[in-house]
Amino acid sequence: EKLSYATFEELQKSLIGSCVSRLCSRDLVAVEMSVVGFDVGFLSCYVAVARAGGIETAANEYSDRSTPACVSFGPRNRSIGAAAKSQMVTNCKNTVQGFKRFHGRAFSDPFVQNLKSSLVYDLSQMPSGTTGIKVMYMEEEKVFSIEQITAMLLTKLKETAESALKKPVADCVISVPCFYTDAERRSVIDAAQIAGLNCLRLMNETTAVALAYGIYKQDLPTPEEKPRTVVFVDIGHSGYQVSVCAFNKGKLKILATAFDPEMGGKDFDERLVKHFCEEFAVKYKLDVKSKPRALVRLYQECEKLKKLMSANSSDLPLNIECFMNDIDVSSKLNRAQFEEMCADILARVEPPLRSLLEQAHLKKDDIHAVEIVGGASRMPAIKERINKFFGKEPSTTLNADEAVARGCALQCAILSPAFKVREFSTTDVVPFPISLKWNSAAEDGVSDCEVFPKNHASPFSKVLTFYRREPFSLEAYYNCPKELPYPDPTIGQYVIQKVIPQASGESSKIKVKVRVNIHGIFSVSSASLVEVQKSEEEEESMDTEHSTEKENEVLLQDTTEKKSDQPPQAKKAKVKTKVLELPIENNPQWQLANDMLNLFVESEGKMIMQDKLEKERNDAKNYVEEYVYEMRDKLHGIFEKFVNENALSLKLEDTEVWLYEDGEDQPKQVYIDKLVDLKSLGQPIQDRYTEFEERPKAFDELGRQLQQYMKIVEAYKTKEEQYDHLEEAEVQKVDRMVNDVMIWMNSKMNQQSKQSLAVEPVVKTTEIQAKTRELFSTCNPIVTKPKPKVDLPKEENPSEPNGPVNTQENPEAQPSGTEQAAADGELSVNT
Repeated sequence: EKLSYATFEELQKSLIGSCVSRLCSRDLVAVEMSVVGFDVGFLSCYVAVARAGGIETAANEYSDRSTPACVSFGPRNRSIGAAAKSQMVTNCKNTVQGFKRFHGRAFSDPFVQNLKSSLVYDLSQMPSGTTGIKVMYMEEEKVFSIEQITAMLLTKLKETAESALKKPVADCVISVPCFYTDAERRSVIDAAQIAGLNCLRLMNETTAVALAYGIYKQDLPTPEEKPRTVVFVDIGHSGYQVSVCAFNKGKLKILATAFDPEMGGKDFDERLVKHFCEEFAVKYKLDVKSKPRALVRLYQECEKLKKLMSANSSDLPLNIECFMNDIDVSSKLNRAQFEEMCADILARVEPPLRSLLEQAHLKKDDIHAVEIVGGASRMPAIKERINKFFGKEPSTTLNADEAVARGCALQCAILSPAFKVREFSTTDVVPFPISLKWNSAAEDGVSDCEVFPKNHASPFSKVLTFYRREPFSLEAYYNCPKELPYPDPTIGQYVIQKVIPQASGESSKIKVKVRVNIHGIFSVSSASLVEVQKSEEEEESMDTEHSTEKENEVLLQDTTEKKSDQPPQAKKAKVKTKVLELPIENNPQWQLANDMLNLFVESEGKMIMQDKLEKERNDAKNYVEEYVYEMRDKLHGIFEKFVNENALSLKLEDTEVWLYEDGEDQPKQVYIDKLVDLKSLGQPIQDRYTEFEERPKAFDELGRQLQQYMKIVEAYKTKEEQYDHLEEAEVQKVDRMVNDVMIWMNSKMNQQSKQSLAVEPVVKTTEIQAKTRELFSTCNPIVTKPKPKVDLPKEENPSEPNGPVNTQENPEAQPSGTEQAAADGELSVNT
């Protein structure tokens, strides 16, 4: 059967739709919206963006994918990233690095106090009691919170992402270590808010790596089959994390995590620094730790040496010129000596791996693969120990530096409504067990209950039931202080307000919903009072509640609290109830107050504006400096013949001296005015040079047109058939125009040839071009006039025959007449 056009079009649309849906199920199909993942590390950061159907790692303004996690403060502006790292030696006291470990920590924290002595910059206590960093900024002593410093870094990473995507960035996913506590996670969320970012999820670094690994795998077992178990080892500069993950088609589930937050690449750097400090004290009588600048240089050189030793087992030199007191220092070390020196650090690789398998109840044979990422994972000694423990070679299929950022970008694409991504669910775990405690009226004491055990699925919600007559408070805390890399196990205090007894005087039934959200942050998300309205004498059945919320949350009834807090009763009446929402007063530990957060947002905006103004000022200064050097070179080069006086040379010399003296630090407008002043002298010289270069080309073009029209006039005079249709008066007009322009051109060329190049030209290129256009507009319409068409006589080709056609005399006329008539809608029939 033949298809109609409409049916064919429907089939075509259906086929195209089917192809697009298949592509969407396999790859990323984007709508106009930003999707970004940030890996904020201790030493460096990476930005991954979703673009062109895939994930790319964005490069910064230095074309480097890695941006140093460094912020430097100066008298006029901030430097962030690579620009800040270059100031670590020259401006060490005001250049901040390694601040990631201070998130959510009190200034009195023993961890912070122990680190103070090893830091080049100063720490200070914030009014809230948290840790701040003291620097000189805008020639004033300022104390910035850790949230502010991190927000500055995130602002820089945001600019990198916007530059790569060519559009504004708001939605993002940010990575955090899996061992971060509630306070630390809230601190990072606040930093993102200060930077103007909407963090869709705080993602554990090992979970991000697992997502980047699993989403592209085509051979994963089906949901009904036994999952594939993979171990991910992430050894970065400041932390060591491992997780074991179960993969099925379309989903991943973290089974357990383990970590050593105090082990990383920095420990090996510090061991090298300690070794060389001791050696230089004996060999050169130098106290390196007394000079912060020398110490920073030694750290940089030791980091380079560590990387070289990973690739080379022979003796490697360490040379630093003018290290201290104008003394050059040198030494050497090899990999075997280094590994022996760090034996105790390397021994810490195995315990987290053993703990991981114990928590997940797995054997080494159950592990399908071991993937390693992180900068320190490149060290041969670490690879050897992982290999020895699992009995299999660690895999390096993922980019060791960029895997976390790529996983975060993929998670952002999954969460963003603007992207269609292959279905892939991610279930994380709670790193530390969380308990609640409260004052129990029945037992005249304190009751507690573990609501989220270690490695419980996350995100997740539970509902707890209490019986109360008055407002009451709950305290959330981590119940494993020994495992916690944090001195204070308290998460926060939560007061359930406006609780009243029932009309009968009995205790009211209070349902409290507690939750570990998508960021891994605990909260008491809601509370409701069940008000009795009507009762019937019937035994009550057990309450069960199920939730259909997103994020794989399940709403559970915890019956243990009901037993402990319920007044003893033989029977309970089945009641008709009304649910009233109750207000909750949240007091999380070390939570940044809203007014302080708003103040920090405003302060960050002002600093961004100050940085922008300073950049514009520096650019204006650089334009002046660039013009001085460029013009000075040209005045003794290509512009030499076009200079009529030395005024500009003198002005350039004066300006150069001024730039390095009084002009070193001037407002932007002063530099703009200075550049205008220089250009007023330099531009005429540049214009004369440009005229000298362009004038011959303009004369050549004019001469070419004159030759063309002269030939046409000559052809007309010799009666050539091509031009015999032209009128004599018009040809004479062309002839006159050509002669006039020829005289003008010769005159100007003669005058210009006698003129000095150092003065204004007799004729400018624009005048010659105007004369060329005038010649063209006058002559061209005349010489290109088409010949008139010659029509055949009417009697030989009549449009409409008025009588019989004489076929004998004119046999060709008949078809022509017939065709013409047919074309006019008429047909002549000859009889």
